[in-house]
Amino acid sequence: MIIKSLTETIGNTPLLHLGESSTGANTYLKLEMFNPTGSMKDRMAYNMIETLQSDMSGFDGPPKIVESSSGNTASALSMLCAARGWEFTAIMDGHASKDKVRAVRALGGKVEFVGDGTGSLSTADRDALAREIAESSEDTFWTAQHDNPANGAGYAGLCDELVCDLGDDIYAFVAAIGTGGSLCGTAEALKEINPSTIVIGVEPEGSVIFGGPAHEYHQSGTGTPQGADVGLVINYDVIDEGRKVSDRDAFTTCHFLARKFGLLVGGSTGGAVFEAMRIADTAPAQANIVTLACDNGSKYLDTIFSNEWLSRKGLCLGDVSKVS
Repeated sequence: MIIKSLTETIGNTPLLHLGESSTGANTYLKLEMFNPTGSMKDRMAYNMIETLQSDMSGFDGPPKIVESSSGNTASALSMLCAARGWEFTAIMDGHASKDKVRAVRALGGKVEFVGDGTGSLSTADRDALAREIAESSEDTFWTAQHDNPANGAGYAGLCDELVCDLGDDIYAFVAAIGTGGSLCGTAEALKEINPSTIVIGVEPEGSVIFGGPAHEYHQSGTGTPQGADVGLVINYDVIDEGRKVSDRDAFTTCHFLARKFGLLVGGSTGGAVFEAMRIADTAPAQANIVTLACDNGSKYLDTIFSNEWLSRKGLCLGDVSKVS
């Protein structure tokens, strides 16, 4: 296949059958790491940029884009801005993996850091700086992924792909929730087709999207920490249940997927798969449970796949030969 733009390779990702549960239900994993920058964020970043560009009629000169991101959205925007000759600046914190930072810079993006440099999540500080930069210059635009309607709308195609592969009888859709775009955008489209589809949002223990006590967590690119605003993209009306997964269970599931399927995924995916398999254990025979592999786990070789890092964070994995 000959293409004229890398954006033509966004979407149409494979669907991996993870197996059949004891009840006869099937769990499937949408492999979003097959998008060009290795994550599902390519879908929403493309839609945000296309929407922004269509709204800039009369704007003279190439715009500058700024975004607060833990890494995957920043990589996607770097790719898209590079293809257009636009300038991009990512506002990141110590929670971002080194490889995500390197990817942004390799694609020509600039990186500015906030936080105390300890690896902590500083979403509120990131957003504040992104807003400040955008407001200080007329030619700079903050894509504001947490509040941008084009975020969720960018996942309508993902719903179409799932229905094409599995039909409209999807028993449950389970996904990590951060900005809420992938979960809610896909869920809204799925429920239009089949209102009985159960939608489960998964956040780390310590995140505040579904309430509960707030504390530090190490799953990257998911959840909302204390002090940060829950974004407007999150539509609680389409979420039937919110669940919380510990770092231990999420990272153990990542190692399980690596050992059993030869598949490297990140912590947010580990949490979503953990819950998807729990749902499959009680679901009816032949029910289809679908979840998303948000990105490629090769970005986390120095963190969740590093015994030294796990030890430093005080994390002890469970039995990596199974998910329970």
